[in-house]
Amino acid sequence: MTIFNLGSINADHIYRVEHLPNPGETLSASSFVTGLGGKGINQSVAASLAGSDVVHIGAVGLDGAWAVDQISGYGIDTRFIDRIETPTGHAIVNVDQGGENAIVIFSGANNCQSIEQIQAALGGAKAGDILLLQNETDLQAEAARIARGLGMKVIYSAAPFSVEAVKGVLDNVSVLMMNKVESEQLCARLETVLFDLPVSDIVVTKGSDGADWLCPATGKTLNVASFPVTAIDTTAAGDTFAGYFAAGLDQGQSIQDAMMLGSAAAAIKVTRKGTADAIPMRAEIDAFLKENRS
Repeated sequence: MTIFNLGSINADHIYRVEHLPNPGETLSASSFVTGLGGKGINQSVAASLAGSDVVHIGAVGLDGAWAVDQISGYGIDTRFIDRIETPTGHAIVNVDQGGENAIVIFSGANNCQSIEQIQAALGGAKAGDILLLQNETDLQAEAARIARGLGMKVIYSAAPFSVEAVKGVLDNVSVLMMNKVESEQLCARLETVLFDLPVSDIVVTKGSDGADWLCPATGKTLNVASFPVTAIDTTAAGDTFAGYFAAGLDQGQSIQDAMMLGSAAAAIKVTRKGTADAIPMRAEIDAFLKENRS
């Protein structure tokens, strides 16, 4: 099977600061690095490192050749990454001493997707393949509609959160993924509860409280506990979970086992500084799970 991902590609500019800046405050950073990031590409990297075949659909500017080279280096199919004149997306990431972050994103080429490129990429998909989506590109709803028409499973990460973006894709989503705050915001805006949402499966990540799965059709739920670690950088933790979770489903795991895989991957990720380059490999996850299950 294959995971197709219509996802953002960013240059992440990461600053280490004593604390996250307050309004009107100017801070000096103790360090600065630039690396590959974006919620979309982070999820593609995680899924590829987990052992799944991944096709990334996206766009970079003429300044983004370095990003495509790095993406290809992770074993990801880059044939459907457009090169356009709009600058590559980028993010300003502030990370404090406790590992918490605050992020400002410039969408750039990420909001200049091509429906023809999406159609060409998904033309190679089979029923049962997975389409990953996040809210950092345009044409999400169109891609979801095409994918479901092909019999694909659509996994949507509702982040950065926008109720309008969720409403646009909801009818074609198989698995809706949110963190706890996003799930509360969605229910409040739609004046509903999670069990009334028209999707097959819902996964809500809750940081140190683990992650919940809900099945609206049956009312069933389960919780997967988090792993206790000392976090130094939570950036891309949710993306790592999502990519590994998708890979687990792609490889035939149950929802519970796929969530456990994602939780372990995210636990290791938060102990490392960085974004895509800090996502752990599958062998590390398997060893971590073996040690923590014994």
